[in-house]
Amino acid sequence: MELGLFTMPLHPPGSNLTETLKADLDQIVKLDELGYSEAWIGEHFTSLWENIPSPELLIAQAIPLTKQIRLGTGVSCMPNHDPFVLAHRIAQLDHMAEGRFNWGIGTGAFPGDMQVFGYWGDNPRINAAAYTRAAVDAILKLWNDPKPGQYESEGFSFAIPEPDNDYGLRAHVRPYQQPHPPIGVAGVSVRSTTLRMAGVRGWIPMSINLIPPVLLKTHREAIEEGANEAGREPNWGEWRVAREILVAETGSEARKLAREGVLARDFEDYFFKLLPKVGMLGLMKNDPDMADSDVTVDYLIDNVFIVGSVDEVAQKLSDLQGEIGEFGTLLAMGHEWDPYDAWHGSMSLLKNEVLPKVS
Repeated sequence: MELGLFTMPLHPPGSNLTETLKADLDQIVKLDELGYSEAWIGEHFTSLWENIPSPELLIAQAIPLTKQIRLGTGVSCMPNHDPFVLAHRIAQLDHMAEGRFNWGIGTGAFPGDMQVFGYWGDNPRINAAAYTRAAVDAILKLWNDPKPGQYESEGFSFAIPEPDNDYGLRAHVRPYQQPHPPIGVAGVSVRSTTLRMAGVRGWIPMSINLIPPVLLKTHREAIEEGANEAGREPNWGEWRVAREILVAETGSEARKLAREGVLARDFEDYFFKLLPKVGMLGLMKNDPDMADSDVTVDYLIDNVFIVGSVDEVAQKLSDLQGEIGEFGTLLAMGHEWDPYDAWHGSMSLLKNEVLPKVS
C-alpha cells in the first residue's frame, strides 16, 4: 500500500489566502520528505472553505520544492474550462513536472461553481456529465492527432487552423508523458458511474473520504463492472481510497484531537451544513434509515474516520482491506492542521510505524 494526500483544501471563511496557500504547499513538501507517493489538489472558484481556484499553479510552485512525490489535479472540473485551453495548460504542466504529474478530472459538484459555469438547477445551460465526456475526448484527440477542423459538442466549440510551415503555425503542444498523463477520476456516490467509467477506460479510480466501508464496497463493484465491460481485469493497485486519518501515541489522545480539533470543526461547520443542502448527507450513513441527527463527529470517528494509536490504526486499515478488498493507495485528507506538530507526527507514524504493520 502506498500513501498520498488529497487536499480540497479546507480552511474556514475569513482565512488569509496568502497564508493558506503557503500552508497547503508546506504540507505537500513535508509529505514528499516523508516519502508519500502522491498529492492531489482540489479546484473551487466560489468556496470560501475550499479556496484554491487553480491547482495547476500550486502544482507548478511545488515542483521545484519537491523531489519524488507525484502531483495531481484533484480534480480539473471539466465544465469549468474550455477544453482547448485546458489541453494546453495541462500538457505544459506535465512538461514542467517532467512527468511527475497525474491529471485528475471530474464534473464538479460545488453549487456556486456550477451556477457560475451554467450547470446548476433544473434547467442547466449544459449537461455536466455530457460536457465532461466530450471535453475529455476532445483533449485526448488534441494530444494524439490535432487535425485541423472544427471541434464542437454541447457547451464548447473551437477550430484548429490549417498549419502554415512558413512561419510555424501548428497545434503542437502535447504532454511529456505519452500518450498522456495518468488520468484519475473521483467518485463518492453509491455505485459511482464515474468510477465505473474509470474501470471502462482503465483510468485511476479514487473513492473520496465521506463514505463508510459499506458504500466503498459498491465502488469496488462499479470499478469491476466497468473493467469487465471493457474486457479487462481491474487493476486494484490503481484504486485510491481517501480517508480522514489521525494517528497519535495513544487512542485516547487521537480521539481527543479529532473531537476537539480541526476534524470536528471542518465537519460541524462545513460538511454538516453543505451536504444536506445538496442532498448528500446520506452518503455518510452506514444505514440509510439513520436519522440525520445521528451523523455526528463521534459517529464518524467510529465508522468512517481512521483515528487511533499505531496499533489501532493498523488494525482499522487491515479491517478496511478485509471489508472492501485490495486497494493500492491510501490518501490522507488535508486540513488546516492545528497543532501542526500533531499532524506531522500523525503522518510520520502512519508512514513509518502503521504501514509496516499493515503490509
